[in-house]
Amino acid sequence: MSREKFDEVAATADLFLNVSGVSMVPDNLPGGCIKVFIDTDPGYNQIMLSERFSWSENVDRWCALVENHDRHFTYAENIHGPDCLVPKLDYDWKTTRMPICIEHWEHLSDLRPRGAWTTIMTWNAFKGKLVYKGVEYGSKGAEFDKLLNLPAVANVPLKVAIGGVGAPLERLSQAGWQVADGPQATVTPEMYRDFIGSSRGEISPAKQVYVELRTGWFSCRSACYLASGRPVVVQDTGFTRIIPPGDGIIAFKNAEEAARGLIEVEGEYERHAAAAQDKARHYFDSSKVLRRLIEDIYAI
Repeated sequence: MSREKFDEVAATADLFLNVSGVSMVPDNLPGGCIKVFIDTDPGYNQIMLSERFSWSENVDRWCALVENHDRHFTYAENIHGPDCLVPKLDYDWKTTRMPICIEHWEHLSDLRPRGAWTTIMTWNAFKGKLVYKGVEYGSKGAEFDKLLNLPAVANVPLKVAIGGVGAPLERLSQAGWQVADGPQATVTPEMYRDFIGSSRGEISPAKQVYVELRTGWFSCRSACYLASGRPVVVQDTGFTRIIPPGDGIIAFKNAEEAARGLIEVEGEYERHAAAAQDKARHYFDSSKVLRRLIEDIYAI
């Protein structure tokens, strides 16, 4: 889109959605335009707003940007749950989730998956220590370590497409994981879709900050697996309070539960695959998610 066209759209906008504050607020939004911040990295973003770590580039500008919104939504769907430890600060957080265009994924269910159970991940996405009230919260690598020996226990092929700083590629390979270069394997939207489509399902931990703070976050990547008819065995972040686990979605808290989940799905794969796509349609269909988001924005 040209700058001229962008300015034209911004000048007539009723609603401005800013995903995790990656966009500056356009100067020419009309006075009645509602500015909405959507937090897709719960726990991390709230701690950053609270602590303003110097290792985060332009942190003060980003925090001011977040404040300059009329509504604040978060993927931490458990943020108002009694066990959630995400600092709410002075924001009136409303919840939403990732919208998935089911029509771009559902045709993959016609392809019988014969590959490994997979995931796509960044080992460490943090540029410094994320500490809140004396507790340090890690990225995904801190939780993946707990699953290191899973290939030997689950007795099914497991593959990780991995990027980020400090990924122990040799140690993962020695433990039985098939290892691929994450950015290289998913450099285009089509390659990302094909990687998921070639998978039997997803096996994945979550970022430690999501788990320890009981955010209720559920991965947009996992939702794409579901929409493709691929079951997921994923770490519980508290999302089970909102999205019931079971057929198609197996939640685990430790490596033993993850192994049992893989074995359970393999025992009745077709049932879990069908349920996976049903759950994608029910919980993540973009038409439903975005309709509810817009209704909630204007209901405030």
